[in-house]
Amino acid sequence: MALSDVPVTPTASTGTGPSPEFMAAMRTHPTKRLRERLIIMALGLAAAVSLVTTAAIIVVLVGESIPFFQDVSIREFLFETEWQPLFEPVSFGVWELVAGTMNIVLWSMAIALPIGLASAIYLSEYAHGRTRRILKPLLEALAAVPTIVYAYFGLTFISLDILKPLLGDSISVFNALAASIVMAIMLIPTIASISEDAMAAVPRELREGAYGLGATRLEVATMVVLPAALSGVIASVLLAVARVVGETMIVAVIAGQTPNLTLSPLESIQTMTSYMFQVGLGDAARGGVEYRSLFAVGLMLFLMTLTFNVAAAWFVRRFREEYV
Repeated sequence: MALSDVPVTPTASTGTGPSPEFMAAMRTHPTKRLRERLIIMALGLAAAVSLVTTAAIIVVLVGESIPFFQDVSIREFLFETEWQPLFEPVSFGVWELVAGTMNIVLWSMAIALPIGLASAIYLSEYAHGRTRRILKPLLEALAAVPTIVYAYFGLTFISLDILKPLLGDSISVFNALAASIVMAIMLIPTIASISEDAMAAVPRELREGAYGLGATRLEVATMVVLPAALSGVIASVLLAVARVVGETMIVAVIAGQTPNLTLSPLESIQTMTSYMFQVGLGDAARGGVEYRSLFAVGLMLFLMTLTFNVAAAWFVRRFREEYV
């Protein structure tokens, strides 16, 4: 009997799994059993690599941050509001960098969220099947553009050719608004694609029931489909936020290198990632407290990103709608 001819049926004890006939056939094919074990070992090794890599990152960040906090108190790092590690007088209040990061998050999400959700609603509820198959890959292609290309596009076109002539001296050449616009362009595919997948998973019966009650297509999309797909939508938003927090090249090139405790989009700012990029280029001598501040900022950035990812996973589990 060939192995492919053996039926795989649910077992009586668990309700799922291979049948006794299948297990008997497996025992008669030692080569296939060995191959199965090798595949399982390879998958386990791949999972272990990701865990070991994460653990190594944490060890490096914590190990390099401890000497920094021996020279700079945690109180100064967390409660002072001026960040100036490379010039006298030296100050290590991280909140100017955090404010710069939150500035980009706020304005980029204010642009990307409505456009991304509108795109998802159109693809899910309005677009013809053929149109959806064409538009969705084109939309997702935006995510394949390298961030350095986005960065110089934002600096030379959006900032210099659009915002500067439009707003004049009220906006600097390096500004948070141009960086936020470019970040929004990069985030729209993430929000739209994941949200559209969540909306497409909503059963057709819910839509038909709403139509049967006299609801319009817009009412069905916004009052039935969108709430039913809320877990996927929230996950897409939180993943987009995590990507903004971790973005480097766009903010380093467009937003500037000026720590600034402001949420104004018209001013030059510095984010946590752009400061790390600046120090990594050699602006601080290796081994000094200025250099180790890179790892302290990186540790805080890691904790922020981890928080967003954990929140995304929690929201998905908490608000997931399962249909059978």
